[in-house]
Amino acid sequence: MAFASNPPSDSPQVPLFSSPRSNTSKTAGWATAFTDGGSRGNPGPAGYGVLIQAEDGSVLAELSEFIGMRTNNVAEYSGMLAALDYALAHRLMRLRIVSDSELMVKQIRGQYRVQSPDLRPLYDEATRKIAQLEGFQIEHVLRGKNKRADELANLAMDQGMRRKPEAKSAGTPQVGPNATSTATPVRPLRGIVKAGKISLLEGFIPEGTIVVVMPEKALGERAAKERG
Repeated sequence: MAFASNPPSDSPQVPLFSSPRSNTSKTAGWATAFTDGGSRGNPGPAGYGVLIQAEDGSVLAELSEFIGMRTNNVAEYSGMLAALDYALAHRLMRLRIVSDSELMVKQIRGQYRVQSPDLRPLYDEATRKIAQLEGFQIEHVLRGKNKRADELANLAMDQGMRRKPEAKSAGTPQVGPNATSTATPVRPLRGIVKAGKISLLEGFIPEGTIVVVMPEKALGERAAKERG
């Protein structure tokens, strides 16, 4: 989901493991993990999705998780780490990662520096896990070739934001005396104004939401009047 670039590094940071170092693996061939991550807003509500396949193409696992308010790139790394964790836990010791994040792929290959303080610990954790594998490869593809992982990432974001996924076929909503509302009750969120911008102190608001802003004191006075 995320496409970004950093200046290329003159000296690679991590080797790309591409050949097995021993024959102790419980799986004879390579597993492939299609990973994706994204956020709605940057940062914003974020999640990742992972599709893991055996060498014959059979599906071993589908992973997805909502990770809170994060950036696109943190979500991309989170998806790769989830794939690495699964591979190590299930003794899939030769792993190929397929991702549509050019930034992450080139950082893992050592072609880009890891300059972000948010990404550096994730990068370090990833290289530690990669070093435990017998073989490792990572490949960049366009999003169209990473469709299922993208779907899983969006499902995680939908669930985390307590939104129902969009229906495949839209119909006219039924309105009548027996209709029930599924709208989430509106509640105030606290924030603080800095340099003309409002930073939330709790919760999150989906990007594009129209809001009404009211000072906390005025909100309290209004609530008191309604109770009285």
